[in-house]
Amino acid sequence: MNLKQNLEWRYATKKMDSFQVVAQDKVDAILEAVRLTATSSGLQPYEVIVVTNLEVREKIKAIAWNQAQITDGSHLLVFAAWDDYTAERINSMFDLTNEVRGFKNEGWENYRQMLLNTYPKRGAEINFQHAARQAYIGLGTALIAAANEEVDSTPMEGFDPEALDGILDLRARGLRSVVILPLGYREQDKDWLVNLKKVRRPFDQFVSEVK
Repeated sequence: MNLKQNLEWRYATKKMDSFQVVAQDKVDAILEAVRLTATSSGLQPYEVIVVTNLEVREKIKAIAWNQAQITDGSHLLVFAAWDDYTAERINSMFDLTNEVRGFKNEGWENYRQMLLNTYPKRGAEINFQHAARQAYIGLGTALIAAANEEVDSTPMEGFDPEALDGILDLRARGLRSVVILPLGYREQDKDWLVNLKKVRRPFDQFVSEVK
């Protein structure tokens, strides 16, 4: 399938087949797509936690409106954003860039100083919200990558973030949960949504031009 067909095929799967497991190479391809996606200033201010342990997923399901895809799917991706932009975190990404590229650039170093003089002063909550928006870019990439691998997925905000942070001990890692994404395969005969037409606004009602 081409990209358009992939996106027409995908939907927020409501019933996953608990007996089907997503192959590791497909999961890795989805995660690599997220790793390579865009983030503001290239800081990558979030991480993806892959949860396969069923007992842990049962605990997450209990604080996520008992949504069955969390346990019926074979993998659960948790997108967790930095709880703050610190000088250490900013410097680590700029240092990594210099190491990979093998040189220092004056403009790039000036940009580093601008971020160091701006981000840490804004406050942790503002910084977390900014980082969370970057995690949503990763979520969008994961949805497209999963469709490309013909893997079903269901993006979810319906969970208790503080409870999830506790289950995965995210705060100790300087992270806060943002959104979760079960991966699996649709159970065709039990998913009420599978055969319904995808509904989206017409192109000319969704896209406008400024010429």
